[in-house]
Amino acid sequence: MTAEQPTVGFVGLGNMGGRMTACVVRAGVPVLGFDTREGAAEEVGATAAPTAAAVVADCDIVALSLPDSSVVEAVVYSDPGFLEAIRPGQVIVDLSTSAPASTRRIAADLAGRGASYLDAGISGGAAAAEEATLTLMVGGDPAALEIARPVLDLFADKIFLCGDTGAGHTVKLLNNFLNAVTLSATAEVMVAAKKAGLDLKTVLDVVNASSGVSFASLNRFPKIIEGDYLKGGLTNTLMLKDVALYLDLAAELGVASLNAAGPVAAFGLARQLGYADEISNTVVDAIGDVSGGIRLHDPKGDPS
Repeated sequence: MTAEQPTVGFVGLGNMGGRMTACVVRAGVPVLGFDTREGAAEEVGATAAPTAAAVVADCDIVALSLPDSSVVEAVVYSDPGFLEAIRPGQVIVDLSTSAPASTRRIAADLAGRGASYLDAGISGGAAAAEEATLTLMVGGDPAALEIARPVLDLFADKIFLCGDTGAGHTVKLLNNFLNAVTLSATAEVMVAAKKAGLDLKTVLDVVNASSGVSFASLNRFPKIIEGDYLKGGLTNTLMLKDVALYLDLAAELGVASLNAAGPVAAFGLARQLGYADEISNTVVDAIGDVSGGIRLHDPKGDPS
């Protein structure tokens, strides 16, 4: 790895990976990218690689942005060329939402080949990825983080070293569970406010100045009541998957999860009503559907 300019690769150029890659490219850093969707690399300004293994073979720092542990494991283990290309001094950064136990297994396998594996959960959604203002929660070797930091700084403005391998993905699951709880609960409250005939902007102003405030009430619902669902973020299917991963973690830790029923029901409902691949903010429409066909936004311009 050169001290001046390590070579950079991205595996997974979808909703988030594509946006992060574009940030790196805009900063003038060439990126070798792979995605199963043809043309994905070119769309974000990266050079297309034929396989994930080819990215690993040619790059010093490789970021993975994949849906979950099953996909990460498939990428790492299904093609023997991936592990064969791993070399000493290389840093692999897993930006996916993954199970910590899986993360630790992969990290151990890569360490045996002299490479470092950082688990780096991300938060902020598509908008933050576009604006290079993501938050990263990282687990792994601090020295490896310093090697990768100049690249990570190109799409994140807050990077927290959370502990050893697996700590980043653990913190990510904890954060995502809170996100699921507050988003689904706020969606329910806003449907109730609409049915009660209240002015929704006023309701949000009150909540955001009071004890019910959350990221959802501050950043999501002021847009949703105007008809902007902030498309491009985590889908209902992926949100439900993250809650399931949290429940697995809670069971592994022996922690009673008393608040999971709400988001499991809400995002499960959204999936069953046809919103599976829509942004998770549409959970409010799923709740509205079963509450009398309620929509927060009035196309005529009156959100109340």
